[in-house]
Amino acid sequence: MDGNGRWATSRGLRRIQGHRRGKDSVKEIVETAREIGIEYLTLYAFSSENWERPRREVDALMGLLRRYLKTELNKMMRNEIRLRAIGNLRKLPREVLSELRSVEKATRHNDKMTVQLAVSYGAREEIALATRKIARQVRDGLLDAGDVDEEVIGDNLMTAGIPDPDLLIRTSGEMRLSNFLLWQLAYTEIYVTDILWPDFRRAEFLDALEHYKTRQRRYGKTGEQFAQQGA
Repeated sequence: MDGNGRWATSRGLRRIQGHRRGKDSVKEIVETAREIGIEYLTLYAFSSENWERPRREVDALMGLLRRYLKTELNKMMRNEIRLRAIGNLRKLPREVLSELRSVEKATRHNDKMTVQLAVSYGAREEIALATRKIARQVRDGLLDAGDVDEEVIGDNLMTAGIPDPDLLIRTSGEMRLSNFLLWQLAYTEIYVTDILWPDFRRAEFLDALEHYKTRQRRYGKTGEQFAQQGA
């Protein structure tokens, strides 16, 4: 969800104003996804590298996250949305982590849609953590090294139990993955738009989904094989 700061500075506003406007885009995209039946939506809200930003901006972002959790809980319950968080959550301020855990607990039985919030998240850190978990299982005799395959790795990632993404939407024209779900995005379709996140709303989201529908997801097969499989 990129471009909040640029949206604000281009209008002579403080960067936090862009993040506040971006929070409204989050609400609209979640509502739209729930309405049209998308079962899983992952939002890259704050990366492990974002901790290096100016302290004032980080504090403001943490405050926005806490307020979002507080104000959206009732809507999540009405719409049967489950919230789960991935990332190095121990780095979050105590009050933010407490609010996050509270919302996760309150929504844990909701089953119409899962919103996965990537906060204090970095994919390389996630993969390193999964590797250490698997190594301990092998050391303790719970797993044979020869049995370590893609499924075992996936089961030890933070996203265990969540399908790999079908579509990655990257706003503001950025052409990089930015340490996001590096394992899970192996065969994900990528859609890049120059629209900044604060201006990315329902219409833009639906346009991205329409574009996705034109893609052939061949998973390494030829176009002819794909056509025969569809037939």
